[in-house]
Amino acid sequence: MELKGKIAVITGASSGIGALTAQLLGSRGAIPVLLARSEEKLQEVAAGIPGPYGLHVCDVSQSRDVEITFAKIYETYGTIDILLNNAGYGKFEDFTDMPVQEFDDMMNVNYMGVVRCTKAVVPHMLECRSGHIVNVASMAGKIGTSRSAAYSASKHAVIGFTNALRQELRHSGIVISSVNPGPIETNFFKVADPSGSYVKNVGSFMMPAQYVSEKIIKLMEKGKEELDLPLLAAIGIRLYGLAPRLADRLTYNMLNRK
Repeated sequence: MELKGKIAVITGASSGIGALTAQLLGSRGAIPVLLARSEEKLQEVAAGIPGPYGLHVCDVSQSRDVEITFAKIYETYGTIDILLNNAGYGKFEDFTDMPVQEFDDMMNVNYMGVVRCTKAVVPHMLECRSGHIVNVASMAGKIGTSRSAAYSASKHAVIGFTNALRQELRHSGIVISSVNPGPIETNFFKVADPSGSYVKNVGSFMMPAQYVSEKIIKLMEKGKEELDLPLLAAIGIRLYGLAPRLADRLTYNMLNRK
């Protein structure tokens, strides 16, 4: 896909890979439309976009909020060419200590937020017989680790949703992609790991946010359907699929560092 002139909606655009991807899209000549809950943070990100952009305060956990926001976007631009479902958060905590409500909240944002936003664009994309939906999941959705039951479950749901929707829309002209990164150097861990112990333990595996955002841009340009990052983890995922229980035992000490 040639990104120049394309209308690209990014959720969770106030920081991290959402913010950086929005700015990279702007540098490619696309028109990024930034969505997040904080207008102040969105304005800070927008200041780094070299060209036209859109900006809306939107909470993806609220169905009515999503409906109103996307209606405004269509009213302004008439179309949405790319949807980057990036909004999400995580918390690492022992299963026995994490309240059920936290599971509910995380699933509502990380999974149902993707569903809500996708619902808002698919009918229009079907009419146009074109479009690209990119869902940011996680390696955690493919390989579960200790103290991440709620987060892994929500991302596993995103991957399952993405794979099923891809098959359903295979001949519609709409590309459905998933991005499954490992640990990234972002503010994600301020909520997920406030003690800093996990970040300290996996520091050598952490990817720069800029690197991940550049990979997402390439995925959009090439229309690639799946991206696992980093490369070593992508290889590990393939091996894990062949012998998951053996892989669990062999990688326990390396992966369970929370």
